[in-house]
Amino acid sequence: MQNPKNIHIADYQYDLPDERIAKFPLAERDASKLLIYRHGEVTEDVFTSLPQYLPSGALMVFNNTRVIQARLHFRKAAADGATGALIEVFCLEPSLPRDYQLNFSQKGHVEWHCLIGNLKKWKGGKLYRSIQMPDGATITLSCERKEANGTSHAVDFVWDGEYTWAELLDAIGELPIPPYLNRSTQESDKRTYQTVYSKIKGSVAAPTAGLHFTDKVLAALDAAGVVREELTLHVGAGTFKPVKSHEIGDHDMHTEHIAVRRQTIRQLIAHGGQAIAVGTTSVRTLESLYYMGVLASQGQEELHVPQWLPYECAATLTAVESLQALLSYMDTHQLDVLQSSTQIIIAPGYRYHIVTQMVTNFHQPQSTLLLLVSAFLKGDWKKVYDYALAHDFRFLSYGDSSLLIP
Repeated sequence: MQNPKNIHIADYQYDLPDERIAKFPLAERDASKLLIYRHGEVTEDVFTSLPQYLPSGALMVFNNTRVIQARLHFRKAAADGATGALIEVFCLEPSLPRDYQLNFSQKGHVEWHCLIGNLKKWKGGKLYRSIQMPDGATITLSCERKEANGTSHAVDFVWDGEYTWAELLDAIGELPIPPYLNRSTQESDKRTYQTVYSKIKGSVAAPTAGLHFTDKVLAALDAAGVVREELTLHVGAGTFKPVKSHEIGDHDMHTEHIAVRRQTIRQLIAHGGQAIAVGTTSVRTLESLYYMGVLASQGQEELHVPQWLPYECAATLTAVESLQALLSYMDTHQLDVLQSSTQIIIAPGYRYHIVTQMVTNFHQPQSTLLLLVSAFLKGDWKKVYDYALAHDFRFLSYGDSSLLIP
């Protein structure tokens, strides 16, 4: 496999006028336009027609993560009694306990890795905030900044009362919509910036390819004989991280946490190790599963997928063989759910092992997501994006959709 480290990110630039970025979703999720790229030919339709383009019996995989209200605001106390500086604490991922669901169920104390807004104004000490809970009770939440880890900090949260951390976030957290929308979060975003099938809390950004699906479209997929499965990848803030280095080799991918059920792996095996992925998060999870299977087949206990592993290991297993190695690993460790993490970067030179078709939105210029699409289309991404720009498609998170069949 060709190593993409020398790829110049400037080769993945295109002109995206601000007016082409969808700042708000359509009134009807499934009314968006659908671009179809099929074996080099580009056509268009509406999203409700998606099922008719998919083969009966195919396996379609969705990411069921749910976006949390991860932005918290504290007001620093001023010595003279005046209004103090506003400090934003953006929760990225749990550190104590590290398990997402266990962390959300904690009462009284948790620790998270966080980004701090207006950090220079927070020299140290605790910040406090009074919270009015839905049942009328008032509690006090404190946060204390601890050690730094790169651009983030560990932050200790302590509160009184018999409330879970999930209940506190729901009460005072703000949904973190993408920065490129250039607007504040609206109350409506709490509904529209979640997929209709979202279940597992943990993401700080939505798997936006799934935003177009409605119960009606899901029912139509079932009627068309498409088999649906779900997995979980919690999307981190790094999904918005621009590539600032000249070459891809100098860009560090963030770690993402995944959870995949035994049933899903069995379905993948039953479908010959092939799947249609809904969104780039599902793509990264499915392709990471292949390399986790490679690691398991080598007797490795730690199945984390480092950024450059796909380009540095001799992967000779078929997709089914790799997935069977994962099942054996789960049997040995008595696991019903595989939980691991990945930093995989998919860029031109990557050979796809599991994903055969992809549903995805239109991504930012010079982004790792555009590299992923280019690798899937064997460099033919410009044909897709030129068509979308010329035919009034809406771009980015709340924009239109595409079905890619290389």
